[in-house]
Amino acid sequence: MDAVSFVIDSQLKQTSYPLTSLDVCDLRLVDDQRWPWLLIIPRVPHAVELIDITPDLRAQVWLEIDHVGRVMRDQFSPHKLNIAALGNQVRQLHVHCIARFPEDEAWPNPVWGVGDSVPYDSELLNSRLNALRDAFS
Repeated sequence: MDAVSFVIDSQLKQTSYPLTSLDVCDLRLVDDQRWPWLLIIPRVPHAVELIDITPDLRAQVWLEIDHVGRVMRDQFSPHKLNIAALGNQVRQLHVHCIARFPEDEAWPNPVWGVGDSVPYDSELLNSRLNALRDAFS
């Protein structure tokens, strides 16, 4: 894996905050407090689809997706976890992990295109980042 030439897409950077790095993926918190929402971004230059990466690396990415899902379940006790790799707006390979609840704004539909995002205020952002960083350490 050539992590030296890996760069996170500018749109992902603009709409999320760095959380931590796992063995092969970077994690970012999406700047929308309506949902606990993480991005899992494999550090693989030019990858668009999961099938673009080697089977061994793909297996490691799946292990990290599993780990992220378990942390999200432990931290937020969601009714359902939505885990998806869409890439329709940002081609760079990334996986969404979103904690969903029956009382959330989009339930039971997908979160995409529902209302306007609600950016984190600094207090909630710091609290959420710190709690998640502790959970991943």
